[in-house]
Amino acid sequence: MTRPAALQLTTPAIPPDWALWQRHLMEWLYSAATEFVDKYTRDDGTLIWRERWPGMDGSDDGYESFYNFALYYALGGPAPMHGLSRKLWEAVTRQFTRYGQIYREFDGYYDWMHHGESYTYFYFFGLADPRVPAYRQRAVRFAAMYTGEDPEAPNYDPQRKMIRSPINGSRGPRFVTTAEDWVTHRPVLADYPLPFDDIPQVTSSQAWIDDQQFPRLLEAINGRMMRGDVPLNLTATSLVVNAYLYTGEAKYKRWVEEYVEAWIERTRRNDGILPDNIGPHGVIGERMDGKWWGGYYGWRWPHGLFNLLESTLIGASNAYLLSGDPRYLQLPRSVVDVVGQRARRDAYGRVVVPHRHGDQGWYDYRPINPTHLVYLWHISQSDEDRRRLEELAEPAAWDTLLYDKGKGDWEHAEYWMGFIEGRNRDYPEEILQATYAESLRRLGRIRNDRTTPDEQDVHHWQQRNPVVLEGIVQTALGAPNHIYHGGLLHVRLFPFDPAERRPGLPPDTAILVDRLGGESLSLVAVNLHPGQPREVILQAGAFGEHRFVEARHRGQVLAVNDSCLTLRLSPGAVGRVDLALERFAAPPRYAFPWQ
Repeated sequence: MTRPAALQLTTPAIPPDWALWQRHLMEWLYSAATEFVDKYTRDDGTLIWRERWPGMDGSDDGYESFYNFALYYALGGPAPMHGLSRKLWEAVTRQFTRYGQIYREFDGYYDWMHHGESYTYFYFFGLADPRVPAYRQRAVRFAAMYTGEDPEAPNYDPQRKMIRSPINGSRGPRFVTTAEDWVTHRPVLADYPLPFDDIPQVTSSQAWIDDQQFPRLLEAINGRMMRGDVPLNLTATSLVVNAYLYTGEAKYKRWVEEYVEAWIERTRRNDGILPDNIGPHGVIGERMDGKWWGGYYGWRWPHGLFNLLESTLIGASNAYLLSGDPRYLQLPRSVVDVVGQRARRDAYGRVVVPHRHGDQGWYDYRPINPTHLVYLWHISQSDEDRRRLEELAEPAAWDTLLYDKGKGDWEHAEYWMGFIEGRNRDYPEEILQATYAESLRRLGRIRNDRTTPDEQDVHHWQQRNPVVLEGIVQTALGAPNHIYHGGLLHVRLFPFDPAERRPGLPPDTAILVDRLGGESLSLVAVNLHPGQPREVILQAGAFGEHRFVEARHRGQVLAVNDSCLTLRLSPGAVGRVDLALERFAAPPRYAFPWQ
């Protein structure tokens, strides 16, 4: 590959506060990560925990405990994070293979909310270094479990273009679940509504923990839910896209487009409403007495709207990434519109929408999660999605940083959007400081933790992972962080260090993307070293899916017409760069700019 076009930034200046915070986080998080790992893992990387763990739940929580370690390295974290992230992934895989959840290095069977939580970790390895053969081979092997190429995991019906069960994995579709499968999850599900109201002699969600009623509940779930497709399975598209990004093979692109298109067609046939259950013969409501609602992780149970928005956003964004065709975004828009058409104001004056649908119609009115609407607008950059956000989200949320995090790392997209649109001028410092504070809070929990392994549940470590990256992703990459439950990293740019031949911000450098347009972005680049020059390569998109057209800096206009641009920063330089670009103009791939 020819060297990318280069732009020289020569004007020294006092570094802004956000640059100091960004660099501090990039370097300090490593000590937090190693303290966490030293506390909770053995020398071989396995979790210091119990000898046995039953049921189908749990491996996702093991992977989630370290899910963003590879991303931290890829953003520019210290080099040892790369090897550590892979060591821990291998260790979790071995440990949960012994427990029984993992088979052939992949979850034997579970749903794609939990698979999504697991395999986000795996996808980040492609950004960290796509040249590692074992992970490329795994990417291909795992995708084959969903494209119909693996006879031991016949999860996909190519004739009906459907995944055959909501519970699926390396052992294939799980048509009948057992009490043993659910044993560790029963107390959790007792806090949610029942999946059905008409199960004989089952009157409350306490049936999950009642050994007399549970068999009746399980029979209903197996009879109605376990055969056929659900929207949650759209999250599997990330696994197949991951194989495409390694290989560039067209069969993966065809599969993703085919599968997302199938859900668009099902929605069209259902009068514009996304159905949440497709029977084994491809019929909407086939095992639900013709009802389009009532499926596994669907409109009624357990979370309602949340899962339908996330899975359609993930599937449509992935199809858009591979095809460059924005029409796939009509799928999540259909979900937003069907609840938006029923919006009203509650007693507090808030806009609320129905989050569930059952036999009684639409119900459970609450404010919509604005993060999903921001994510849709970020991907589309369309005025109509901006209008949806304006109509359904509370504008006050765009101006206020509320940082009270559980698991996950993408909760503040609306505050980021307020900054991108010219409000919240203190946002960069505030989000980076809040990220630091959250990491400190989790370290406090680690240091004060006196529990023993037999007292720790399977969520124990993920709640304490001190590697918090949302502030770095938003400031440096110009985008909300990935959707936690299995989304890929859809961003405007990604940095590389040409001196070290690795991904991420080079030492002493900081970047802030502070303006976005449909075909443009503006950033400030900083070299904090007063005596040494620095060079950073900017790639248009995490996967080179966009193309820079031209770059402007202090009157210079540089024609680029490439997916990469080099910034050469003189000692102490601080400078603004305005970039024009074409979005989704190139085939995405995992690759370093110099490959």
